[in-house]
Amino acid sequence: MAPKPNPGDNRTRSSIQIFIVAGLCCFFYILGAWQRSGFGKADNLAMEITKNTGGDCNIISNLNFETHHGGEITSTDDSVSEKKVFKPCAPKYTDYTPCQDQRRAMTFPRDNMIYRERHCPPEEEKLHCLIPAPKGYVTPFPWPKSRDYVPYANAPYKSLTVEKAIQNWVQYEGNVFRFPGGGTQFPQGADKYIDQLASVIPIKNGTVRTLLDTGCGVASLGAYLWSRNVIAMSFAPRDSHEAQVQFALERGVPAVIGVLGTIKVPYPSRAFDMAHCSRCLIPWGANDGKYLMEVDRVLRPGGYWVLSGPPINWKVNYKAWQRPKEELQEEQRQIEEAAKMLCWEKKYEKGEIAIWQKRMDGDSCHSKQDESQVTFCKSSDPDDVWYQKMETCVTPYPDTSSSALKNFPERLYAVPPRVASGSIPGVSAEKYQEDSNKWKKHVKAYKRINRLLDSGRYRNIMDMNAGLGGFAAALQSPKLWVMNVVPTIAERSTLGAVYERGLIGIYHDWCEAFSTYPRSYDLIHANGLFSLYNKNFRVNCRCNLEDILLEMDRILRPEGAVIIRDEVDVLIKVKKIIGGMRWDTKMMDHEDGPLVPEKILVAVKQYWVAGGNSTSTQ
Repeated sequence: MAPKPNPGDNRTRSSIQIFIVAGLCCFFYILGAWQRSGFGKADNLAMEITKNTGGDCNIISNLNFETHHGGEITSTDDSVSEKKVFKPCAPKYTDYTPCQDQRRAMTFPRDNMIYRERHCPPEEEKLHCLIPAPKGYVTPFPWPKSRDYVPYANAPYKSLTVEKAIQNWVQYEGNVFRFPGGGTQFPQGADKYIDQLASVIPIKNGTVRTLLDTGCGVASLGAYLWSRNVIAMSFAPRDSHEAQVQFALERGVPAVIGVLGTIKVPYPSRAFDMAHCSRCLIPWGANDGKYLMEVDRVLRPGGYWVLSGPPINWKVNYKAWQRPKEELQEEQRQIEEAAKMLCWEKKYEKGEIAIWQKRMDGDSCHSKQDESQVTFCKSSDPDDVWYQKMETCVTPYPDTSSSALKNFPERLYAVPPRVASGSIPGVSAEKYQEDSNKWKKHVKAYKRINRLLDSGRYRNIMDMNAGLGGFAAALQSPKLWVMNVVPTIAERSTLGAVYERGLIGIYHDWCEAFSTYPRSYDLIHANGLFSLYNKNFRVNCRCNLEDILLEMDRILRPEGAVIIRDEVDVLIKVKKIIGGMRWDTKMMDHEDGPLVPEKILVAVKQYWVAGGNSTSTQ
């Protein structure tokens, strides 16, 4: 039988009292025991942990929770200055996605999916309140159970269970959704489908590590690739199929709300080892092959593109698809022509699956592309993509080849080709190694502070200012994944190197909402982010610290954790704002001691839902 969460678990406030008495030095440890996970053992576990630990969490001896930096920390006392208290938003906003709001979307043209792209609210329409969780919300099941089961209360939408009933996407069973691993194109299950792909594509040996899944549905492909050490960046629009991306994230699978429309996708060039479309409804041959050109931009030399479903092998399949064979024939002809122009080599076509491979270098393509009068993109930076219009042009191969890229997991700490070639200004191989060692040290300290960090409690993790991906690399574990965000205002564009390490990530401007549902992440890490934006605030007033913190609250799960590493002066401002946000916080010294001006602010978001049942004392 499917495991069943217990959303009606009305525990007494004794758990909270235990939490307070044990002290914030232990709150992460105790939190894992009394979280609303549906296992029904929370109070007893909290009591047992308190009794056994005696309040001693074995924190590193020089990592104090009371900072001694010039006495400045005393200015964060709530009694010194009045704090602003943020009220809950109305219950109708429980699944609010500001930049993909359905009502706003319908005011934009439908041509080329413009209305499904990002359209963020102007300043006067922004919500300055806390997004509530739905009544009955529970902590998702830990991975790998979450791959197959999602509590109904967390995403109470049944439309997919009806629309995709015969395709085995998702089934509703009591108070959980069950995900059998099926899909429109893999009725025998995702594992069988992946086996078929692996007969052509080198998935087993670590050559293929990163995958882009366009129009991902509930991301079952990414969910089942995980056991094969392949990490997928899945995306789908927020459309009539309610909760596709929300289901993916509840399952513990990387996903964002996104669409191939008129704007370039927010990923660097040469990022993915493989790209995939399974009946994703993208008109690949239309607009002179523009969408395939965008896939080519983000596909690594030697990478693979998989298309399954219409129009592949249309002569055999057109009757089952109930589409005119002339239409399907023309559709496939356009795709074949675009692939030939891009110099992709067709490796496989069988049933409804076709696989192409991008050439390792551009030398063998020049003559063919000259004959077809290909237009090459003139942009000097193919990674400059934020709100940039998609172009009908081919991204040139880089001067330095990615052929030196090692298989995963060796590539996790090998010097990325972009670093070795000097493509990232100011980042040498030596500085890269220093950064990696620094983050190993930081993460070791984090694990002493928060014993739950590598326990499986946190599955979906975000690094809001990822740099070279050192935090994610040091955390690398089959129990978790990290969304590495490189802010658009960052000093260096490092996301390409992050992907070359076998990690995933995205470009984003934190003055806007992230392309995800509320309650998507279990843990959020922010290193130097607020200093970065604090400097930018002086140049333009697009947003402030409050905007960023409210967005963090929106995407963080109830009882999720936050680790903010920054200069103490900035953290004082941050802590003051957090004081009105239903977060429990504590400031700590840098692991090297109190004289280091960089400090660490740790926090836990309190459990509360729409209409009450809050742990807040406000």
